[in-house]
Formats: sequence, C-alpha cells, structure tokens
Amino acid sequence: MPPRLTSQDFDQELLILFDAYVHGDVDRRAFLHQAQRFAKAGVTAAGLLAALSPNFAAGQQVRPDDARVKTEWITVPSSAGSGSIRGALSRPASAGSQVLPMVLVIHENRGLNPHIEDIARRLALDGFMAFAPDALTPLGGYPGDEDKARAAFATLDQTKTREDFLAAVRWLRARPDGNGKLGAVGFCYGGGIVHWLATRLPDLNAAVPFYGNSPAPDQAAQVKAPLLVQLAAVDERINAAWPAYEAALKAAGVRHEMHQYPGTQHGFNNDTTPRYDAAAAKLAWERTVAFFKRHLA
Repeated sequence: MPPRLTSQDFDQELLILFDAYVHGDVDRRAFLHQAQRFAKAGVTAAGLLAALSPNFAAGQQVRPDDARVKTEWITVPSSAGSGSIRGALSRPASAGSQVLPMVLVIHENRGLNPHIEDIARRLALDGFMAFAPDALTPLGGYPGDEDKARAAFATLDQTKTREDFLAAVRWLRARPDGNGKLGAVGFCYGGGIVHWLATRLPDLNAAVPFYGNSPAPDQAAQVKAPLLVQLAAVDERINAAWPAYEAALKAAGVRHEMHQYPGTQHGFNNDTTPRYDAAAAKLAWERTVAFFKRHLA
C-alpha cells in the first residue's frame, strides 16, 4: 500500500484553492482549470482533486458494526424545513440503564457523511451519548457523494436549518437516558453552528468549535457555556475574525480557551483527507474529550 499523502505533499497555493472549492467559492470546473498549473508529470488536475478529496475508508476509526457501540437512526420532529431532521445516535453498548452525558455533533458543509458518523461513534467509546443530525434531511439526506452534497447544501434555507438543529437540541435534552448536561462539537460549518448555539442556548454546558466562523463580537456577551476553540495555523478565512471575537469574549467574562496548532491546515482533524495532521488531531481530540468530561460529567 502506498504511503498516505499529507498536506506536505501539496503546494500551499493548491491547498488554499482546494479550500475555496470545498467552501463553494470556486466550482469544480474553475478548480480544475486553476489546479492544472500544479499538475506534475503523470498527474492531472483531476488526479489532484481526487487525491485531496475524502477517503472515508482510510479515515474510519470505529467501524459501524463495532460491538462496543450502539447506533440507531432517529428522526426528530422540527417546526422548520421538512418538519423533521434525521440523525445518528451513538451510545456505548455497555451503558445499560446508566444515564450519559450528551454531545451534539455538527457536520461540515456536506451533511452527515461517514466521517461525522465516525466522530459520533468515537464519542460513544469515550462514554458519551452523541447525536449527529443531518442538515440535508429536507433534501433527502446525505447523498453519498461529496460534490452532490456540497451543491445540495448550498440550497438550504439556513434559518430553517438552524431551527432544525435547535429541535435536535431539545430532543436530546429530553431523553431520559441523558444526565441533563449537553455539549456541542462541530467542524468547519459545524464549528460555526456550535459558536452560534453558544450564543442562543444559555443552558449549553460546553462548546467545542473546530475552525468555525466566529459570531459577530456583539454576540459574545450571550455566551454562557465554556468554550474550547480549536484553530488551524494556516486558515486565514477563519482566523481573521477570531481576535475581535476573543476580545469580546474576554470583555464579557466568558470562560474560554483557544488552541492553534502549528503547521496545520483548515480541516486538520478530518482524517479522511491529506489536510489531516495526525499529531495535532490527536492532541485536539484529547483536549476535546477531557473538556467534555470536565463539564458534562
């Protein structure tokens, strides 16, 4: 098996271009056209795109059939969107009647793909009840193709989508097998949603946004939950807004800590793509789990 590619195998300008493609700032045709200048002997622009795109099998850490985890698919009623939001609920199989701390898991801008399902299973192995809802539910759910998912995601009414996430929060909080304490973790788009949830939910017990858009500074005073903010080093699109928001958090007396991981790219925790940084992801995840255990136990 050939060695796994990392961000060091790609030109930084190509990584920035890929980030723009992932977030819809350039379409596939424009990416391929601009990526052609980075193509080397025997490698096409299409080949570069394929190499940068997710490989869910390579990144999977907890198999869907792992006997240590119990996962079920739940449809939660919502007053917005299609009237419901569907998601994966993962718990430790050994929990029995034990009440568990709860974590809402918010995906990137492609809906509930296999990587985020895997994140929920990892949390279950760490002793949490994790619910990962799919914002693409009104459009039939994650379609199994990242390009189709990204295109569908861009058509969502985000006001309704946020109401769907709030419905998921209410449903999770009402479960009798929860211990009454709720955290939220999200990645990229999901990181931004976690930031937003922290401004909307005064009873949120812990929030961990990974490289997500910061709210406007005037929203910081609404945050009551402790924050653990995880940022990449090379991620100007996200990082530019952080200093102003952090200053507002400090002024409001919000408990927060931020970690920025040297040499990392946006998406460094996603182990299905070459932007993954194994050492940084391990440390960030250890901090995340410890943070949740501290605030949700």
